[in-house]
Amino acid sequence: MYNIALHIKIRDWIYILLIGVLFGMCISTLGYTILEFPWVDGAAFGFILGFSITLFSLVFISNMNKRILPKLHEVYWLPLSIVFSFLSGFLGTIVGVNIAKLLNLSIIPEFEIHIFIISTLIGVLTYMVGALLYRFVKMRNQKDVIDHEYIQSRLRSLETQLNPHFLFNALNSIAELIHHDKDKAEMALLKVSSFLRNTMKEQALLSLNDELRNVTDYIELENIRFSGKINLNTVGEIPDWSVPKFSLQLLVENAIKHGFVNTNNGLDIKIGFDMRKKIIIIQNNGKAMERKSFGVGLNNLKQRLELLCKGNLTVEALEEPMFYIYLGDCCENISRR
Repeated sequence: MYNIALHIKIRDWIYILLIGVLFGMCISTLGYTILEFPWVDGAAFGFILGFSITLFSLVFISNMNKRILPKLHEVYWLPLSIVFSFLSGFLGTIVGVNIAKLLNLSIIPEFEIHIFIISTLIGVLTYMVGALLYRFVKMRNQKDVIDHEYIQSRLRSLETQLNPHFLFNALNSIAELIHHDKDKAEMALLKVSSFLRNTMKEQALLSLNDELRNVTDYIELENIRFSGKINLNTVGEIPDWSVPKFSLQLLVENAIKHGFVNTNNGLDIKIGFDMRKKIIIIQNNGKAMERKSFGVGLNNLKQRLELLCKGNLTVEALEEPMFYIYLGDCCENISRR
């Protein structure tokens, strides 16, 4: 199993490369200048040396972390890390010096004479820097794990508020139907069962198509109670987006609960999409909203959008209530931001 403590991100390697190259150039340029060698050659030599050592480190340490250490007990990690870190510095130095020779760069004579001693010292230095880097990466990765678990626990807490919220409303509808039409009540129960089966998925995100299917099932359920007076209209092509589970259903449920003032009139719910801004627009012709504030259900949705998508939920119109769902970059693998 791959251990999170061994994971070094590409971004980390880019930083390591930049630091290694800049450090090599600065030290080499300073040394060349003090010894009255061409500083340009010193800068070029430092660049080659830093790049070569970092490249060997990337190849050795990445392969060690992915292919070797996960198969071994942690007691072997330290000695192997010492060996591979040392080899990165040692071989990187030898290769860097030979590349500099091929490019006809000036090389300090002592560097060539004592190449193996200097390569050994740089190998030891590379290990010491690598050890510090490992501690930093391990602490950062552990923090990421803690943050991820924290967010997941928050999401689980929020999602446990959704199903009871839906069930409460659905069962109330069925309780009313039982006294008036037992066949409709039985059909409603089957719809509830089908709806819950479709939505009882572990992932926090669904495709927009799947979410719209859930909305359709939900409206069919409510139309049993309202005699088919709820109309859903999806405008335009449906984008290939991911959305938080229950997001559209919750807004449709809210429209039915607060907007259906007179059952003699129908309720029209329209869902549209702003492709450029990645916004889902939900509007209904029901009762006007008094203020742009959210209750428990919509606050729940707003929090899940922030956690899963860096998104937001806003009220854009009160007269014919219009909601905007702003979708950022929706992702199941989230960390605290």
